[in-house]
Amino acid sequence: MPFLAAALDRVKPSATIAVTDKARRLKAEGRNVIGLGAGEPDFDTPANIKLAAVHAIEAGKTKYTAVDGIPELKEAIIAKFQRENGLTYKPNQIIVGTGGKQVLYNALMATINPGDEVIIPAPYWVSYPEMVALAGGESVPVVCTAEFGFKLQAEALERAITPTTKWIILNSPSNPTGAAYTRAELKALTDVLVRHPQVWVMTDDMYEHLIYDDFEFTTPAQVEPKLFDRTLTVNGVSKAYCMTGWRIGYAGGPAQLIKAMATIQSQSTSNPSSISQWAAVEALNGPQEFIDVNNKVFKQRRDLVVAMLNQAKGIDCPRPEGAFYVYPSCAGTIGKTTPSGKKLETDEDFVSELLEAEGVAVVQGSAFGLGPAFRISYATRTADLEDACKRIQRFCDSLR
Repeated sequence: MPFLAAALDRVKPSATIAVTDKARRLKAEGRNVIGLGAGEPDFDTPANIKLAAVHAIEAGKTKYTAVDGIPELKEAIIAKFQRENGLTYKPNQIIVGTGGKQVLYNALMATINPGDEVIIPAPYWVSYPEMVALAGGESVPVVCTAEFGFKLQAEALERAITPTTKWIILNSPSNPTGAAYTRAELKALTDVLVRHPQVWVMTDDMYEHLIYDDFEFTTPAQVEPKLFDRTLTVNGVSKAYCMTGWRIGYAGGPAQLIKAMATIQSQSTSNPSSISQWAAVEALNGPQEFIDVNNKVFKQRRDLVVAMLNQAKGIDCPRPEGAFYVYPSCAGTIGKTTPSGKKLETDEDFVSELLEAEGVAVVQGSAFGLGPAFRISYATRTADLEDACKRIQRFCDSLR
């Protein structure tokens, strides 16, 4: 349609949103569907955070705020970065956006010129390359296989860097694999980046607190202080604080970059919800003990899903260090035929036939840049996860 912008030719709809929407439609039609596509905790927002929002409403804190966030939230974010990551920022080095996605998008829109390259380890969150495309840049996916724990290796990073590389996007723990970089693994990457001063680092730490088995989280600017002045450290309250719908993300970075991002935001959405910002102040400053309680449940679910999927014929499921996803290979099912006569040629075929035959909604790995595989979110009821894994086992048993 000529009326629409040519930029739309460069971008695809979100596969994760698409599968979630399809699962909802099938449920509305009366199908017994278990949706494992959504990346959000099934736990409710803690009561103290909700109460802070109520108090903000009652106090009339419902007006426009500063575009880049209220001072109280900026101070809470500064305290969080210092307390948990050893990073020191000033208020003009902090921005608050309507979710982490907007913060990432603003940064790319504020910095990317035609021809600029952005290195993105694959598997990647589906939105990274699409945001780069909308900003007019070129994504450079670097495949990171299960052999290396789905993690970027220093040698591969070195090979991917060119004179036109502007950013690398790092996500740990990862969506979609749950893989998390150790300090030593990050140091190997930051050693490479120190030698390439034209490359900036965008680190998506949204799943920082969702780690298991005594894993120690670190972030690149913490590991290598030499990169501090060219690193944007992105985080938010969505995952750890069970606040996906509140839409609050934030970042710390160089003042000039933060100012440019705020300019983009001022002419698009302006400030995030005032009420959500006050809730986020309480989230960051208030009690944190519930995170460990939730993580114990997530770990139990992870272990259940990994064990049951590895009992399914043709499935190989690594055990991730964090987040609430697993990323099993379905390579052992490719080429087989379903009872209905459909030959599985791709992971998209696997996902589609699984949904039709057993009512389990997952996302194909090809959408994340590496297949044949699929992503499961285990941020759902344990009973539903067990049922879903039994259905996957049954589906795989039925293939010939």
